[in-house]
Amino acid sequence: MTETADVREYEVVVVGGGPAGLQTALYTTRLGHDTAVVDRGGGRAAMMLDTHNVIGVPEETSGNEFLQTAKEQVTSYGADVVRDFVVEAERTEDGRFRLVGNDAEFLAERVVLAVGFNDERPRPPVPRTGKGLHYCLHCDAYMFVDRPVYVMGSGESAAHVAMIMLNFTDDVDLLLRGAAPEWSDETDEQLRAHPIDVVEAEITGMQKSDDGWLEAFEFDDGTVRRYRGGFPMYGSNYNTALPEQLGCELDDDGAVVVDDAMETTVEGVYAVGDVTPGHKQVPAAMGEGTRAGIDIHYDLREFPRDLESIREDGPVDPASVPGMGERVRAAAAEFEAARAPPIDTVDAEADDD
Repeated sequence: MTETADVREYEVVVVGGGPAGLQTALYTTRLGHDTAVVDRGGGRAAMMLDTHNVIGVPEETSGNEFLQTAKEQVTSYGADVVRDFVVEAERTEDGRFRLVGNDAEFLAERVVLAVGFNDERPRPPVPRTGKGLHYCLHCDAYMFVDRPVYVMGSGESAAHVAMIMLNFTDDVDLLLRGAAPEWSDETDEQLRAHPIDVVEAEITGMQKSDDGWLEAFEFDDGTVRRYRGGFPMYGSNYNTALPEQLGCELDDDGAVVVDDAMETTVEGVYAVGDVTPGHKQVPAAMGEGTRAGIDIHYDLREFPRDLESIREDGPVDPASVPGMGERVRAAAAEFEAARAPPIDTVDAEADDD
C-alpha cells in the first residue's frame, strides 16, 4: 500500500463527514473514545439548499450550514475533523485498520464507513439540484402539493414514483426523454389506470425564474410544459471501493450489508448512512450513526472489567480510571468548564447555605 509521512492513531476513524458519519463521531467522542472524521468534502447533504424533515432544524438551514454546525459540535467534544480523501484500506497484523489518504495515514481500532453513494444525474438540460431537481421523494414531496410535477425515467422506479406523487398533486407527468419504457406489463397496466401523462418527447430547453427555479421544460415536439420541480429516477452508484478492499459483503443492489448495530460482515468495520440498505435520508442516517457509535462504545470501553479478568489480574487499580484517552478527557473538561462553575465553587456555595 501507499506510504505517507503523517501517521495518526485513533480508537475510531470515521470515513465520511455527512450526517451519518458525524453522528457516529459525536457518540464515540462523547463516550470517551479518541475519534477522527476524515472528510473529503461535498456529498449529498452538502447539496441541500434547505434542510427538510430534521426535527429542531429550521427549513432555511442549508446542507453546508447543517454540516458545519455538526463539525463544530464534534470538534468541541474532542474529535478531529480532517480534510482528506481515503483511497486505501487494510487490516494490519495487530488487528487494527490502516487507512491511507492523499495527505495522511490513519490507524484505528474501529472503522466506520460513511462514504455514501452518488445519484445518477440526468443529462442536461436540467435545473440546479434543489431548485426543480430533487432526489428524495420523502423529503421533498411536501414542496409540490398542488403543483405541477415531473418524474424522469423509463424504469419501474420512475413509474411507481409518478403514481406515488398523485398523493400530493393531481398534475404529474412521466418524462421518458425519448427512451422506451422498461417497466413490466403489470406496471404498465397499473400506470395507465392513473391520471398521469407519459411524455415520450426529449427535452430541448428549459425556462427558469429569476431566482433560478425551474418554470418549464421545452420539448422536441414543440410543446412547453410547466413544472414546479420533480424527481429523476435513474438509480445510484454506491461508493464501495473501501468496503470491498476490507472484504465487506455487498447486497444485490451494491449496498454494504450490516447488522442491527451497523457492523459489517468484517468484525470491527461499521457502515452507516447512504452506503447501507434502506431509506436515504438525514434522520435515518443519524439514527444509524447513533447505533454504530453506541455499539462501538460497548465494544471498546474499559469498564466494567469482567470477572474472569478480575480473578486473573486482581481488582481495578484506582490509577487506571477514568477509562478514556487524555485528549478526549481534556476536551470534556474544557467543554464543561465553559458551561458550569468548578465543582469546588458549587460545594462552597452549598456549604454557605
